[in-house]
Amino acid sequence: MEERKNRWGLLLIGTFMLLFLGLIYAWSIFSTPFNKIYTDWTISNLSMTFTISMIFFCLSAFVAGNLSKMISARNILWIAAALLFIGFFGVSFLKAEDTKSSLYLLYLLYGVFGGSGVGMGYNCIISTVNKNFPDKVGIASGIMLLGFGLGGIVLGSIVNGVIEKIGIFSTFRILGIIIAVILLCGSFFIKQPTVIPNNIKTKKTETGLQYTANEMIRQKTFWIFVIWTILLNAASLLVINSAASIALAFGMPAVLGLIVSLFNGIGRVIHGAFFDRHRERKSILLNNFFVILAGSFLLLGAIFHISVLIVIGLICSGLGYGGTPTLSSAVIRNRFGEENFAVNFSIANFSLIPAAMIGPLISSVFIEKSGGAYESTFFMIVILASIALVLRTFLKEEKDS
Repeated sequence: MEERKNRWGLLLIGTFMLLFLGLIYAWSIFSTPFNKIYTDWTISNLSMTFTISMIFFCLSAFVAGNLSKMISARNILWIAAALLFIGFFGVSFLKAEDTKSSLYLLYLLYGVFGGSGVGMGYNCIISTVNKNFPDKVGIASGIMLLGFGLGGIVLGSIVNGVIEKIGIFSTFRILGIIIAVILLCGSFFIKQPTVIPNNIKTKKTETGLQYTANEMIRQKTFWIFVIWTILLNAASLLVINSAASIALAFGMPAVLGLIVSLFNGIGRVIHGAFFDRHRERKSILLNNFFVILAGSFLLLGAIFHISVLIVIGLICSGLGYGGTPTLSSAVIRNRFGEENFAVNFSIANFSLIPAAMIGPLISSVFIEKSGGAYESTFFMIVILASIALVLRTFLKEEKDS
C-alpha cells in the first residue's frame, strides 16, 4: 500500500527528469548563436545536427528497451547521464576558428551523444514509471509526455537568456553538469514496483492481440500507420526544427518560437484525452486537422505578412506534433497489445528517423533556394498532411474492446 502511495512522487520525479531531457527540442535556440559564430555553416549544416539527434534518440530508446531486460533502470540512467555529460560538456570545447572540425564534433557530441542520452533516459523513465501505474497508464503517460514536451519552452527560454549573458559554449558546459546530476540523483528513485496486483496484470491470449515485435512488423496495418506518422512528423518538423528562425523572420523575438514546444506538450494531453473518449478514427482525423491548419495559417501569414497568423500556425504545429507520439502509444497498445508494448512502441518510434531526415532537409533546401522565404516550406506542410489524410482511409478501424 505504501508503495502505491509513493508512486505519485515517483511520477513527479520522472516528469521533472523528462523536463530536462525535453530540452533537446530547443535546438532552434542553439542554432542561431552557433550560426553567429560559424558564419560559413549553412542552414542545412545546422539542420543536420537536429536530424542526427533524432536518429540516435530512436536507436538508443530501442537499445534501452532491450537493456531493461538485463540491467536495472538505475544503471540505464547512469549510462544516459554519462552520454549527455560527454555530449553537452564536450560541445563547450569547440573552437570558433576551426569551423569544419567543429561542425563534425557538434554532430558527434550533440547529435550522437546527446541524442543517445536523451533516448535512453526517455525510454527508461517512461517504461519504468508506467509499470507503477498499471491501472492509470494513460494519466501517467500523459503527465510525463507533457513534461518532456514542455522541456523546450520552460527551460529553453531560460537557456536563451543564459546564452545571451555568458555565451553558447559556457552554457553547454553548465547544461552538461546540471542534466547529468539530475539524472544521477533521479536514478535512485526510478524503479519498478515490487508487487503488481494480479487482477491488473496483462495476460497472454490466443486471440492474436498480444503481438510480438516480429508478428507486429508483418502486419500491413502496422506499416500503413508508420507511414502515416512519418508524413505527419515530417510535416511538423518542417516547423519544429526552425521555429525560432521563423519567429525572427516575421519580426518576432526568437523565444516566441518556443511556443511550439509549449503546445507540443499540451497537445499530448489533449490527444490522449480525446482518444480515450472518441477512439482511433476521430483522433487521427483531429491530428491531421491540426497539421493542415498549421501549414495553412503559416502560409497565409507569410503571404500577407500577418504575424498573428504565424503565431496561430506555430500553435497548431505544436498541437499536431504533440499528437503523433500520443496516438502512436495508444494505437500500438490498442492494436498489438500490452504484453510487448515497450519494444513494439520503440520500433514504431523509428518513424522519427525518416521524418527527421525528410522534414528539416526539405525545409533547409526550400529556404536556401528562396533566399530565406518560407512560403514553399509552409505549402509543403499542407501537402504532406493531406497525403497522410488520404492514407488514413486505408487503415482499417480497430474494433474497440
